[in-house]
Amino acid sequence: QAAPTPKMMENKVFMSFTFYSTILILKMYVVAIITGQVRLRKKAFANPEDALRNGGLQYYREDPDVERNVISLFRAHRNDMENIFPFLFLGAIYSLLDPSPTVARIHFFIFCVGRIIHTIAYFLRLKAPTRSVAYSVAQLPCFSMALQILLATTPYW
Repeated sequence: QAAPTPKMMENKVFMSFTFYSTILILKMYVVAIITGQVRLRKKAFANPEDALRNGGLQYYREDPDVERNVISLFRAHRNDMENIFPFLFLGAIYSLLDPSPTVARIHFFIFCVGRIIHTIAYFLRLKAPTRSVAYSVAQLPCFSMALQILLATTPYW
């Protein structure tokens, strides 16, 4: 006999939310890994202990190319934290409202794709307004979920 499945694992909306959330968290890890790889490849470290571990204090230095890349990646990562963390909260609560699985999946997909394009635009320095359009498109499902959460919870305030 198979082990019982937790109730949340039977919720199609929550499982979809979990899938897209995991993709976004993995994307954030990739940005962090790329940041480290840029520093390793150019041997330009921001901390003396990293330089010592990778060849000596002469590599505790700034490199204009590294700084430009790292600053872009840092900004992308910070922007992710400012947007993905609220999405995680909104999506989890929204999943509890029993929305249409198809509509919910569209919300999660749009946010996920918008955030991926936003990061690519930062990383490849794509022309404006690519990054801001990706940001704005990704915000639409968040506003939609927030509004639906507020509408569902107003009787309890």
